[in-house]
Amino acid sequence: MFTLYSMQRSGNSYKTRLALAQLGIPYRLVEIDILKGESHTPEFLAKNPSGQVPLLEVAPARYLAESNAILCYLAGGTPLAPADRIEHAGALQWMFFEQHSLEPNLGAAYFWLTLVKGGRELQSHAIEDWMEEGYRALGLMEKHLALHDYFAADRYTIADIALYAYTHIGHQCGFDLAQFPALRAWLARVAAQPGHVTMEFNPAEAVAAV
Repeated sequence: MFTLYSMQRSGNSYKTRLALAQLGIPYRLVEIDILKGESHTPEFLAKNPSGQVPLLEVAPARYLAESNAILCYLAGGTPLAPADRIEHAGALQWMFFEQHSLEPNLGAAYFWLTLVKGGRELQSHAIEDWMEEGYRALGLMEKHLALHDYFAADRYTIADIALYAYTHIGHQCGFDLAQFPALRAWLARVAAQPGHVTMEFNPAEAVAAV
């Protein structure tokens, strides 16, 4: 069974939990609070020297880091990962976009403005850039979604999971999604997918409730 080292309120960790839920893959969840330094203990750094979550133990002492790489691994051979070469590359294109253009802005704003006490004051010099670049990324997504229901292969894929994680909580850190109707319609389509779980979902609590 996989072991997932994850932080509940991390968008990157949420990607992995969402994919695992939708693929019906059982796993053991280990909560890591990065705000308390739990990802920088000697024990954790021995598993992932970057000190980041999510981290997936795919076999005893074999670990896979980076959220989008984990998505590719989990979804390989399933409908969530296009088999056609150009469609597969199209999904990767949007996943690279997510890490280059979306996560550094919406993700950073979410982390500092909603998770870190006093983060707004600590990062006051960066907020304007996050907002400008974040809106630019959202605008590009809106243009694509005005013509397509999903981001790759004309269906729901790991590209949508990657982009959904931080986009759907953008409003929590000051991004106004009202000006992006196609994007908001896409958010609703993603949330309606079979097996969808919210960022707050805890699989351990779900098992205990059965």
